[in-house]
Amino acid sequence: MTSVDRVGLQLDVDAFDAHRFQQYVERCRASGIRLTTLADEGDTPEHRRALYELNKECSADIPERGEFYPYEEYHRLRFEVPAFDPRGVVLAQAGGTWVGMAATSDHRSSGFVFNEMTGVRASFRGRGLSVAMKTFGMGFAGLCGVRTVRTFHHPANASAIAMNRTLGYIDAQW
Repeated sequence: MTSVDRVGLQLDVDAFDAHRFQQYVERCRASGIRLTTLADEGDTPEHRRALYELNKECSADIPERGEFYPYEEYHRLRFEVPAFDPRGVVLAQAGGTWVGMAATSDHRSSGFVFNEMTGVRASFRGRGLSVAMKTFGMGFAGLCGVRTVRTFHHPANASAIAMNRTLGYIDAQW
């Protein structure tokens, strides 16, 4: 995507009201959904493949996404880069099955972390899982020592843009 066909958003971590959104995390737990990270689950070849499958399924609804990467390319772009940190990959689990993800990469050398993908399997949408995962994962910015989280979306991805604005993201050009 070029800067013309994306909506750039940015969050000031210091202004993020975690208490306001903690209810989403608690609601997940109360419904049996467990939030964890790839680091806590184990950054194994099997888990990387499972993350790929989840990312592929969730990405199918992104406007104009096109065909998803083959696994080898995904592996190279996601895992074989300096910005990858398994502590930045939040997973939502229901009964041991991964039903959502919020993958954030470490760009501390540039002063931010970047939320690359947040997605929830269709049958689990509408329960606030995206907000819960992003709230749960907000500590990753602190681990990286940055105060800014960035993301971008296709302009037609209204639900993702609205969800991020609810969390306090503002429009940004970078």
